[in-house]
Amino acid sequence: MAGSPDRLLRSVVLLDRPRLVTVLVVSLISTAAGLLLPGALATATDAVLGGHDVAAAVLWLLALGAAEVAADAVNVLLPAQLTANASAWLRRKVTDRLLALGVSSPFAPGDAVSRVTGDCAMAGGVAAVLVRLISTGVLSVGAVVLLATLDWRLALVFLASLPLAMLLARSHLRGTAKDVLSYQRVSGELGAGLLDAVAGLRTIAASGTADAEADRVLRPLPRLHLAGLGMWRTQARMVWRAGLLLPTAEVAVLTAAGFGVLAGRLTVGDVLAALGYVSLGLGLVGQIPMLTMLSRTRSSARRITEVLDTEPPSRGNLALPEGTGALELRGATVHGALTEVDLTIPGGSFAALVGSSGSGKSTVVALLAGLRRPDAGQALLDGCDLAELRPEELRAATGYAPAEPVLLGATVAEAVSYGSPAGVPAVTAACHTTRIHDVLVRLPHGYHTPIAETPLSGGESARVGLARALVREPRVLLLDDATASLDTVTERAVTADLGDRTRVIVTHRAAMAARADLVVWLEAGRVRAVGPHERLWQLPGYRAVFTEEV
Repeated sequence: MAGSPDRLLRSVVLLDRPRLVTVLVVSLISTAAGLLLPGALATATDAVLGGHDVAAAVLWLLALGAAEVAADAVNVLLPAQLTANASAWLRRKVTDRLLALGVSSPFAPGDAVSRVTGDCAMAGGVAAVLVRLISTGVLSVGAVVLLATLDWRLALVFLASLPLAMLLARSHLRGTAKDVLSYQRVSGELGAGLLDAVAGLRTIAASGTADAEADRVLRPLPRLHLAGLGMWRTQARMVWRAGLLLPTAEVAVLTAAGFGVLAGRLTVGDVLAALGYVSLGLGLVGQIPMLTMLSRTRSSARRITEVLDTEPPSRGNLALPEGTGALELRGATVHGALTEVDLTIPGGSFAALVGSSGSGKSTVVALLAGLRRPDAGQALLDGCDLAELRPEELRAATGYAPAEPVLLGATVAEAVSYGSPAGVPAVTAACHTTRIHDVLVRLPHGYHTPIAETPLSGGESARVGLARALVREPRVLLLDDATASLDTVTERAVTADLGDRTRVIVTHRAAMAARADLVVWLEAGRVRAVGPHERLWQLPGYRAVFTEEV
């Protein structure tokens, strides 16, 4: 568990200690050079006006300037590396947790992407932000001390402006914290909606609902507008107030310094130094936007900890015994999808799942594949609760293919063997079974063609996905409408060669259901009936399932 956002940020800051120490040292060098520059400028000015030791004073001034420039140049590169490394570390942790959560993740895909990309990048920059704020704070305190050594009266005049500066910073932080968190949350909602829309682009275009879908995706925009408006209003108030504070303080100190020159306590160079110290002393006010960034960093860390604190399902530790691939659901309930489903599919049988849209077919397949766990009840394979099996045993025993597979891997061969140690013969055999081999061998580099350069139709992609499920020779094969994009001839040929393993196929075709050993008819999240297609066909409600899908 990540714990509090502040604890996570502390871990991020201490992640790369050698580079962090280097950044701090370089920042201190830059700060020291910046503090010494006004005094060096004063010395050089007085030397020029007095006509003595001019060369030494000018050389010292140039040396300090060069040191500050060099340190600032290094401070551009090192914090960027620090941020990049920390962001990569956070992204790995968040990605690992999201993958461990799997389909049980409560985070929508678009929102998850927003957390992995934007939030991790923002939280990863916390060390650079803190170093910059610390160095600015040291610079401001040092400038006040040096101003006091120049003339304590000038320091008192300057210190009178500090309460206003602190009040400005405090009100800015309080005004932005809520708006920043709201802005990031609504951005995540927008990302989630946009990702859904992009994934369903063809469906949206075919149904002519582009305008309605755009309205749905952009519905959070007014809230995003209000949050952004609140942030920028607070920022605008801070900018003009800070813009007035610095010249006001400079005029006050310059006036006091003028009296010091008249009294003989200060030289012309001292006046220039005093102005430099005032500018440095109020440098923290100029960094108030960094406080906004710090607030955004904490909000991002909060969103990251929400992911890291979400516990994934516990891993089983039992080995799967030998068996025929018998599947069973006992009182399986998934809130909003299934209600106390009892189902037994004998090992080696061919079962077809049918039902109208939303009846729970995909949820049943997900339970039988161990992709998700029931909120109540059990899912069993050969008498073993899937939740108690070792994940590697479960994955080796079950092959799963969705209707629209995502093909992962650099080449076609890697896409087919993804997640298994299968070699070339097994990959080729699986592709022969799914009738995709002849297509793949005609590609420019055959099975070694990069997957990104492989123009596959929907049906061809489905057959590659089916080959991926078959390549590990699973005990159980679960197809979630994976043959829907195939023509009936190819579908019949492919399903006829799937072997004697247990096969569970979601289908909308009466011809497929007719070839099954048993049909499971689902309705409104419950099992309406189980039996051979010929017997169920006598029921008007069962026939209506296929009529509705036409």
